[in-house]
Amino acid sequence: MGSHILRATPLTCSKTKICANPTTKHTLSNLFSSRYTVSTSLFKNNFTTASPKPTTSAPFTVRFGGSRRTFRGGTVVAMAASGSVQKSDEEWRAILSPEQFRILRQKGTEYPGTGEYDKFFEEGVYSCAGCGTPLYRSTTKFNSGCGWPAFYEGLPGAINRNPDPDGRRIEITCAACGGHLGHVFKGEGFRTPTDERHCVNSISLKFAPANSYPSQ
Repeated sequence: MGSHILRATPLTCSKTKICANPTTKHTLSNLFSSRYTVSTSLFKNNFTTASPKPTTSAPFTVRFGGSRRTFRGGTVVAMAASGSVQKSDEEWRAILSPEQFRILRQKGTEYPGTGEYDKFFEEGVYSCAGCGTPLYRSTTKFNSGCGWPAFYEGLPGAINRNPDPDGRRIEITCAACGGHLGHVFKGEGFRTPTDERHCVNSISLKFAPANSYPSQ
């Protein structure tokens, strides 16, 4: 990928008393720790998403339903909500639009290139349009050219995977409410850290921009 990983050369001691010195051992320990951190950082930061805006290092808080979740520098401080949201079809119809119900509850698909978030690259978090559970960070979104929003990974524990009945594709759903998101594909050759493409219907998502609400 064009990056160079720094490697710490193993050090040997010709005199036992030098290695046994607490100050020397502490200095060497810091040296190895520092070099290891640099090489890991270079590897993790080698991939750049299609978002035109860099990820902020300042924490920001966004609201999902009646709760707030805080994010810092692209790393989730509060993990995706767990648990199960159970509603009848009648209850879902009461809170979703007809198109949302068709896609989220009946596993429909929106036409390619028509979704609100297909070419959308603002900084923030994408949550489930049905139950409000956070699903994706904007830093994992990339332009795949497929006609639907594409992400290379979801938030930990936020998304379930299940084979379609015909076994040809892997469906992805919201782990909390079971809402249909789309499908996940692997090995397509995109230069992403996971080599995966989460192909998601825009209508299954609700975006909350960074700094929508002051951090608390």
